[in-house]
Amino acid sequence: MTTDRTPAPRRAALTRERVLRAAIELADESGLGALTMRRLGQQLGVEAMSLYNHVKSKDDILDGMVDLVLGDIDVPRTGTPWQPAMRRRAISAHEVLLAHPWAAMQIMSRFNIGLGMTRYLDATLGRLLEGGFTIPGALDAWHALDSHIYGFTLQQLSLPFEADAAPQVSADVLGSLDAATYPHVVGVITHVMRSGRVEDFEFGLDLILDGLERTLRAT
Repeated sequence: MTTDRTPAPRRAALTRERVLRAAIELADESGLGALTMRRLGQQLGVEAMSLYNHVKSKDDILDGMVDLVLGDIDVPRTGTPWQPAMRRRAISAHEVLLAHPWAAMQIMSRFNIGLGMTRYLDATLGRLLEGGFTIPGALDAWHALDSHIYGFTLQQLSLPFEADAAPQVSADVLGSLDAATYPHVVGVITHVMRSGRVEDFEFGLDLILDGLERTLRAT
């Protein structure tokens, strides 16, 4: 007697990139605190020890995760005018960092010279130097732009409430304030509640780009 057996689906081969992508997915869903070799192995359907064939340690995983995330940021090619290049890079970086809430602090706090970071820095500095900035000027521009990118992003990620809860939070704060004593605060909160205003990343970005353009022309 013969029986037909459906062969078990073959598991995709384990690679370094597959391990790192799974680590990113786990960190995005549950935070870096949930990222352990055991949890990562479960995510991939393998024993934790098998991960060490592709990564050296948790630090190696974090460096690799950062490098892959940086590789997702749009850095315009050579020949792109510096101002639209830096604007696109900043907006793309902001979007990527919001999609991976753990990444901003890791990028700022880790010494990482992987391919993703190298590509990111070379393209950024390259467009500035091609645009006429000196090396010191390009460094100043890079630092000014990144201060805005990371500062705004971290502030947005660190809000103690979700964006859709802002009207109720504003109403709660407003109810505790005396308009006669704090007229300006009450006026601003009232405006925000009525307008539904959301802080605009691109407002500060354009101020910085305009200032850098004036600095470049002056030199």
